[in-house]
Amino acid sequence: MGHLRDRIFPKKPRTPTPSFPVTTPSLKAFVSARAENRPGVYRFYGPGRELLYVGKSVRLRSRLLSYFRAPRGEKAWELVQESSAVEWEDIPNEFAALVREMKLIQRWQPRFNVEHRRRKIYAFVKVTRERAPRMLSVSKVVDDGATYYGPFPRVGALRSTVRELGKVLGLRDCPAQTQVFFSDQLEIFRAARPPRCMRADLRTCLAPCCGRPSAVEYRDAVTLARRFLEGRAHRPLRELEERMAGAASRMEFEYAAVLRDRLERLKSFQADLTAFRGQVEDLSFVYRVSGFAGDDRIYLIRRGRILDDLPYPRGRRARERTKAALEAVYSGPDHPPSALAAEEAAEILLVARWFRRNPQELKRTARPQDWKTP
Repeated sequence: MGHLRDRIFPKKPRTPTPSFPVTTPSLKAFVSARAENRPGVYRFYGPGRELLYVGKSVRLRSRLLSYFRAPRGEKAWELVQESSAVEWEDIPNEFAALVREMKLIQRWQPRFNVEHRRRKIYAFVKVTRERAPRMLSVSKVVDDGATYYGPFPRVGALRSTVRELGKVLGLRDCPAQTQVFFSDQLEIFRAARPPRCMRADLRTCLAPCCGRPSAVEYRDAVTLARRFLEGRAHRPLRELEERMAGAASRMEFEYAAVLRDRLERLKSFQADLTAFRGQVEDLSFVYRVSGFAGDDRIYLIRRGRILDDLPYPRGRRARERTKAALEAVYSGPDHPPSALAAEEAAEILLVARWFRRNPQELKRTARPQDWKTP
């Protein structure tokens, strides 16, 4: 059973070793003689086995030969001048080539590549699992029982938007070690507790640090936050609209403008959340792709991650292996993955973009429970 992730992420990565001469004419002759017009991923190397460039093409031979016809001064011409070796690998189809190319670029960071080269930091909205949960913007997922929403590519924008949403809902953002008290908790000696931060003084936090809310009131605010992040609640937007109208009626136009901008950011944020969540939730299926020379494949995709790939089953034993793979990938609870690495976040976004740009490919997909082998 082939496993795409193992091929993309070998346990001990190493730079592939070029195996042919160090002269440009011989490189062109080698490509002309050996390469086929089929999907593939190729690599150019410089002296000392430096990986200079990774690319993909559905017509590998034509694409490689085009580099040797590039005019002087162009990037392709410069690449050929610095290259001492070129090699390629045949890939069954364009989809797999796209994923393979991205993984290689992210791993080796070739200096002639631009797209995928920089290791992006992705952001997530985290709702903590605490007595008084917090809503935070974080850059990675850990297995701590919290709920995560994302990934999102704009870290700075997400941080400010989450802060604004927290202010609207009154959720705390203080350190985890801050003690919390609820107004309805049983205490033998109840003493007045001063607010621990300015947000409590400004009433933008329910302030469980000083015992203002009941446990139910705070829990309801957390539930509303989750519903908003899931695209199922609009009350925070209505509350901002009411505040903005009130400020305008009091002729506090500058404050009304601040609230208007905050409202627009939250509207845009919820629209992005809803769209992206819908994309990822829908990206759980078996994807059959026709391959070069009959090398058809099926990709087992769950929540946007390619968890396995296999040859399209032909024969009883192949069908049994496929059935076992389907059971292994799709039988567990459908929860977001824990410890989601940046590379995996990039894969989710790449898969989502593939189906967004190629909606006709969704016709080749089937729900795991509906997929049937021949």
